[in-house]
Amino acid sequence: MGIFATAGSQVFIGQSMEPQSADFVLADFAGQSWVEITWLETIGEFGDESAEITFDAIGEGRTQKLKGIRNAGNMDLVMGIVEDDAGQLALLAAELEVSDFAFKVIFNNAPVAGTPSERYFIGKVMTARERLETANNVVRRGGRIGINSNVVRVSAAP
Repeated sequence: MGIFATAGSQVFIGQSMEPQSADFVLADFAGQSWVEITWLETIGEFGDESAEITFDAIGEGRTQKLKGIRNAGNMDLVMGIVEDDAGQLALLAAELEVSDFAFKVIFNNAPVAGTPSERYFIGKVMTARERLETANNVVRRGGRIGINSNVVRVSAAP
């Protein structure tokens, strides 16, 4: 399908979801009511990374590396503050909770008459900070989502 731009991608927040030991699948997110978080400037990065485990064997002369526990990271959102945006209000409310919430990211890569790629995961809203920078800037909100599950990937389809 080729490369595509970030512009046009969307992020949605759903309701609280319980963590589970097994990886999530798409069906686990059925029944969610999604609210779009709008006026996004940056979505950031997310996805699994393995912890590095090292072992220095005296007789080998080279560090051996193993893969440890997987971590899907944090998704750092930056958005222009819109006081009555339903998605931003949901993000603020979720930051007050200790629960994990469902998140959905839709890429801007739908083929003609097709469906775009989507990503699903759960996470805690760790921050919802207001960012006032220099005089010639838009007032922004930074939201950090601490991802607590695997990322379910749904590919674009014709």
